[in-house]
Amino acid sequence: MLRSPSVRRSFATAVSLPSKRSSGWGNLKDQDRVFQNLYSQHGADLKSAQKLGDWYKTKEILLKGHEWIISEVKLSGLRGRGGAGFPSGLKWSFMNKDGWEKDPRPRYLVINADEGEPGTCKDREIMRKDPHKLIEGCLIAGRAMNAKVCYIYIRGEFYNEASQVQTAINEAYKAGLIGKNSCGSGYDFEIYLHRGAGAYICGEETSLIESIEGKAGKPRLKPPFPADVGLFGCPTTVTNVETVAVAPAICRRGGAWFNSFGRENNSGTKLFAISGHVNKPCTVEEEMSIPLRELIDRHCGGVRGGWDNLLGIIPGGSSVPVLPQKTCGEVLMDFDSLKDVQSGLGTAAVIVMDKSTDIIRAISRFAQFYKHESCGQCTPCREGTSWMNKMMARFENGTAKAREIDQLYELTKEIEGHTICALGDAAAWPIQGLIRHFRPEMEKRIEGYKGRHGGNEPYAGGHEPEKDMRSNLISPGM
Repeated sequence: MLRSPSVRRSFATAVSLPSKRSSGWGNLKDQDRVFQNLYSQHGADLKSAQKLGDWYKTKEILLKGHEWIISEVKLSGLRGRGGAGFPSGLKWSFMNKDGWEKDPRPRYLVINADEGEPGTCKDREIMRKDPHKLIEGCLIAGRAMNAKVCYIYIRGEFYNEASQVQTAINEAYKAGLIGKNSCGSGYDFEIYLHRGAGAYICGEETSLIESIEGKAGKPRLKPPFPADVGLFGCPTTVTNVETVAVAPAICRRGGAWFNSFGRENNSGTKLFAISGHVNKPCTVEEEMSIPLRELIDRHCGGVRGGWDNLLGIIPGGSSVPVLPQKTCGEVLMDFDSLKDVQSGLGTAAVIVMDKSTDIIRAISRFAQFYKHESCGQCTPCREGTSWMNKMMARFENGTAKAREIDQLYELTKEIEGHTICALGDAAAWPIQGLIRHFRPEMEKRIEGYKGRHGGNEPYAGGHEPEKDMRSNLISPGM
């Protein structure tokens, strides 16, 4: 039953059903954790994986067919763990449109293991320590989409992770778990590992497809969507490592089990990668909707110097807006709660910053990163990221002017939503969060510069006022 239209829900990604529990999310029990080897307590080989429950009754799951697998994934409420949060069961079903059996084209599953988002280190933990969960997940997801070939596109810098995944693939082939007649089910499924060259933009699904095809990693216009025209012009689904890796557990334990965790529309367990100014940085699996403060206090030993020493937290990787201390103490770690406070869950890479942090410098560094990683295909992103980088450099050292804060915010709005892919949004949002919550810091930096220079503002472009610039002027008033 949907919520009453009279109940207003701003910034929410979807209308939510009543919560399964009114409070108390978090403190996930060990028996409910999907990733049992997150801390290398066991081996990453096939025998160790089987002892932990991997590859158990996989043949029976495959024989139940694609409709059953997709129905369980839909029942689980699983949303994409790569950042977008799109319902996974619905996304997988796009590959099985009416009459798909008559389409002679090959069908592909592509796993996005590029993980180039600064602050994010969850997928690499799966590939390094639980690679068989990924391989089994690929097989089950491929069966759900009736795909016969899977490409795992892994970030080029992940040498050790690529080695572990390739070893797991070899073991699975040798044991007859994948390849011809996978698991004895009569279903043929091939898996190939494809190493990228370290481009952040290839984390976008169509850029990733272009890269596998041997082209420059630049996003495609959509439509057509990959489910219709994807890799080599064939039906393709691109999905995240964690999203696929939890599919076997969902099929074995039931979609209702997975759906029992977290708030409505924010179901399941989730890997959170917490870094920065905490006492014990870690990657941990927890229940969705766990309060952000509880996540940090319970698993990381709290903020360095205590909660009162907290300046702000970026809750989902460098591409989502920063949150101030007050909000961090109230927000839940799920898609809708973070959307309501004008941020996002993203990849759940929690970056904690205490009061020793130069927040302007931190966001300026992000601006530099996105300027460097822009593919240059879209004018708003190509030009806008360069402008934002230059402006943030001036705010960083105080040589900007107060009126430029609003100009910078307007610039981010001209980039956001005006590009083919989400890199423009990713570049704009951190700066929007800075202006929204830390505008006084920016103004203070500017006033500090003026105080050190006799109350004089810098010239346009950030040139210092006490320097004789008259010989360099190219127009009156510069």
